[in-house]
Amino acid sequence: MKLRSLSPLALTAVAALALASCSSPSAEPATPDDGAVTGEVTLWMYPVIRDEAASKDFWEAAEAGFEKEFPDVDLTVELQTFDKRDEQISAALAANSGPDLVLITPDQAATYLNVGGLLPVDDAIAGDRDVFYPATLESATFEDELYGVPLFQNVFTAAYNKTLFDEAGLDLPTTWDEIREAAPVLADDGIAVMDYLGTPEQTLNLSFYPFLWQAGGTVFADDGTTVAFDSKAGVEALEFLVDLQEAGGLPADAATQSVGIEGSPLAAGTVGIRPTTSPAELAQTRAALGEDAVVVGPPLEGAEQTTYGNPGLLALTSINKKENRAAAHAVLAFLTSQDFQTELNAAAGNFPTRTDVEIAGDEADREAYAAALEVANPGEPNPAARQVMAVLAPYIQSALRGDLSPKEALAKAADEAQAVLDRS
Repeated sequence: MKLRSLSPLALTAVAALALASCSSPSAEPATPDDGAVTGEVTLWMYPVIRDEAASKDFWEAAEAGFEKEFPDVDLTVELQTFDKRDEQISAALAANSGPDLVLITPDQAATYLNVGGLLPVDDAIAGDRDVFYPATLESATFEDELYGVPLFQNVFTAAYNKTLFDEAGLDLPTTWDEIREAAPVLADDGIAVMDYLGTPEQTLNLSFYPFLWQAGGTVFADDGTTVAFDSKAGVEALEFLVDLQEAGGLPADAATQSVGIEGSPLAAGTVGIRPTTSPAELAQTRAALGEDAVVVGPPLEGAEQTTYGNPGLLALTSINKKENRAAAHAVLAFLTSQDFQTELNAAAGNFPTRTDVEIAGDEADREAYAAALEVANPGEPNPAARQVMAVLAPYIQSALRGDLSPKEALAKAADEAQAVLDRS
């Protein structure tokens, strides 16, 4: 057992481009004649547990627990930082030297698979597949094969300043129509019905995309080769936000509002809803407004009810050698088991990817977040997802500022984003 903490590698763009030369060895594991699982497996783990000391202790215990069950497998967990994670993983794959397993996101899975850097892992959870939330598996499924086992997930849902709605004599709105109806009532008292974080620092997965999905739209077409956010549904989603802005239903600076609770209109008591709220943000909001003032609700609903929830995936890299394949599968099954996920989610404050793992927290909060898990959208994995997001975000700002109509903003963004997609 060798748990090591490593600093990010010194990298170059040439190393990242060399991904294209990665080989893709057979995904079939090699099992010894006696059926015992043997081998050496290295896992690159990123800060799922924020406290560095607690993280080190947890993963040391995880190594020991796994090796007790599989004494002929040497598991090494190498603790990494998020700094330059993409470059670090890309360089390792290009050099064919690094981890057998690595923690990645769905869009990273799409990118690394595109250049032959990942191996399928269906066999690792063949007996447990039905207990995972379907969306978490779909986020890592490409051409009908699974390229990552969901270890945990983050999920975001609506949080309300209930006091504001009570004082206005309003029920808590959960649909777009109810939000539209509540907006002018609250605006008369100088209250915005809903928050919107328009800063480019905020991922669109937590700002515009949930509304796009709620309208029935998508970022990309099904085949992933064209953008689709400028569809009728996309225009409806952006019009919903712009109409709220014009009616005083969003904060005046929604186009540029920064991330965070401290100093926000929500913490100041001038906003009724934050549509995508994490447990950490919920705790901060309650600290600012009072425990009884803040309640959690299910995800908002337009044509559809959905929210953003991103799983962390344990992926098997092309670096893994056939003689260590069965051992790598054993690690994947162990770390994503019911018992281990229960321990990890308690330590990290995340949510399970398995339906047989209980959600932590107060009962009322558990109910709301459980509802969110059932309809969570993990995002749309695409090698160009982040570049497309960077193109689209300023145009969303333009529409909220009134510089362009929603239709014009999305059409211009689609032209630029499609060029990015074509190049990728």
